[in-house]
Amino acid sequence: MGVCNACRYCEGLCAVFPAMELRRQLSGPDVDYLANLCHSCGACYFDCQYAEPHEFAIGVPTVLADLREESYARYAWPGFLAPLFERNGLWVALITAFSVTVFVLGFILFSNPGVLFASGSEEGAFYRAMPHNTMAGLFGSVFLYSIIAMVLSVRKFWRASESQGSASWRSIWQATRDAAKLRNLEGGGMGCMHKSETPSNARRVAHHFTFYGFLLCLASTSTATVMHYLFGVQAPYPWWSPTVILGVLGGIGLILGPIGLLGVKKGSHSALRPVSGSGMDVAFLVMLLATSVTGLLLLFFRATPAMGILLAIHLGVVFALFLTMPYGKFVHGLYRYVSLVRHAHEQAGDKQ
Repeated sequence: MGVCNACRYCEGLCAVFPAMELRRQLSGPDVDYLANLCHSCGACYFDCQYAEPHEFAIGVPTVLADLREESYARYAWPGFLAPLFERNGLWVALITAFSVTVFVLGFILFSNPGVLFASGSEEGAFYRAMPHNTMAGLFGSVFLYSIIAMVLSVRKFWRASESQGSASWRSIWQATRDAAKLRNLEGGGMGCMHKSETPSNARRVAHHFTFYGFLLCLASTSTATVMHYLFGVQAPYPWWSPTVILGVLGGIGLILGPIGLLGVKKGSHSALRPVSGSGMDVAFLVMLLATSVTGLLLLFFRATPAMGILLAIHLGVVFALFLTMPYGKFVHGLYRYVSLVRHAHEQAGDKQ
């Protein structure tokens, strides 16, 4: 970072370098902040005159990628669960397999075993396998825990790195715009350079599919809650309902996006990948993909004898997703957004 601050050739590529230039000395929290502000577009690596084969062998995206993963563990809440970020792919796979197994066995042990192979598209059919209150209480509890854990983690990160008072609403709005447009994946306006010096928008487009697909699925779940508690309509819902329409659109986004990102990751330059080997990126994308695929399969085959087993598998995957959210790649969006808020706040102060 000292070399970069002296060179400043990459100043216009993303938010990291203007933020770095405001500092003559970098503390640990400052570096965590810069690492999470980085979107790994790769432009600085291919533009850098000190990258390999130069003897300095500077690789900013690789270093910041490793620091990001370290920061997730450093600010995790509760702290004793921080080791879950190490070998994260293995942990997520084990938790998912265990969760799916528990739901399948639960359907057998606590309801009629035949429900696993019973069809049901009529209203309330899902709750023959698992009572609604049990389902709502179980998933509501784990989701609430995940929200609390992530809020407290992000709070620790903000308090460690923030040094100029509370952010203004103007800074929050600017950060929201930058996050919604993924402006820092433009690589200075040309696009990401994930494979070579040739810029591409493939990674940015795949991120958009993933992000907005997730939001549509969240909207689908929210409308289902409204339909159940305000209008007394129980799942499964008809094809024309807002819940199903939003869920299908979101599910498609969570298939196209993760597949696109996995493809980009597979073909990316080795210098742009973290060296930690935690498997965090792939695990999170596979979890999103599994959530979408199992949900869409349940929708399309709910009127067949496969309904019960598909419901158990889908609920198990969703439960594992909720449980692992505070201890996997999901938190990168939260840390990055907070970093964007701080960057907007600092830039506004710098201009004043």
